Amino acid sequence: MVTASAPGKLYLFGEHAVVYGEPAVAAAIDRRATVTVEARDDDHLRVDSEDLTLDGFTVEYGRTASDDLDVDVSESLVEAATGYVDAAVAQARDAAGAPDAGFDVTIESEIPLGAGLSSSAAVTVAAIYAATRELGVELTPAEVADRAYRVEHEVQDGNASRTDTFCSATGGAVRVEDDDRRSLEAPELPFVIGFDGGAGDTGALVGQVRALRDEYDFAADTVAVVGDLARRGEEVLLDGDLAELGRLMNFNHGLLSALGVSSRSLDSMVWAARDAGALGAKLTGAGGGGCIVALDETEETRTALQYLPGCEETFRAELDTEGVRLE
Repeated sequence: MVTASAPGKLYLFGEHAVVYGEPAVAAAIDRRATVTVEARDDDHLRVDSEDLTLDGFTVEYGRTASDDLDVDVSESLVEAATGYVDAAVAQARDAAGAPDAGFDVTIESEIPLGAGLSSSAAVTVAAIYAATRELGVELTPAEVADRAYRVEHEVQDGNASRTDTFCSATGGAVRVEDDDRRSLEAPELPFVIGFDGGAGDTGALVGQVRALRDEYDFAADTVAVVGDLARRGEEVLLDGDLAELGRLMNFNHGLLSALGVSSRSLDSMVWAARDAGALGAKLTGAGGGGCIVALDETEETRTALQYLPGCEETFRAELDTEGVRLE
């Protein structure tokens, strides 16, 4: 039996633009998904989800989830449990040359689902790492990130970015631009996260931006400016200038809002954070609902968000410099 964990992540700059080859800057946070894998005597998978911010459930099935399912939950919940795990296990089987390996898989997570904090990437990275170790194969974080990206690319119908899986596998702050992926030196970052309790549809939102970009030159220009912001943001991060970092985050949120991927609840949390004195605040991830990230060393932003209607949860987070690891 092997247990591994991987961190969630947030975007400082570059969401949506990274899909078109522009750079993105992201940071791993100290909220983790933990996956325990134990080999079975057959080729079945048994997936036990304990607290993915959903009601707990257990599902057991054959080589694919299209087999008869012994579970009494909604189809969408089954898909949430099995989609990424199926593909992650397939990658582990391939890496180990063990096509008939079966597993008992237990998932626990501190990361809200679908909220822009890369819960799926963290689960996928941890699952591949644990399953390959259980089969006697040791992958490097870079190898895990590559295989996890293949999983997300498959499950998300080609809408995945390498940012999520690379950041979760390696930890720390990262820069991703196409196949150029590298870690960045970063200062301590006083993150405050606000969560509206919702979740955006990543595929639909990526498609929405793509349609705008194809139809309007100014939308394509906006996407390019988001990439320019990421380049400047990387420089400012390396300089450790948190005030300028916050100003650029504010600008980035405005551009994402112009592309139509923000929401009333996300905008409300962003403005509440700024009014409370945050150095900067923006949505993180695909948008449409989920989380915002603010920079504030004081308790003012967190207090303001706690009392804001529409903010279901707020918490502090720190940069997690460690990526996937054994527990």
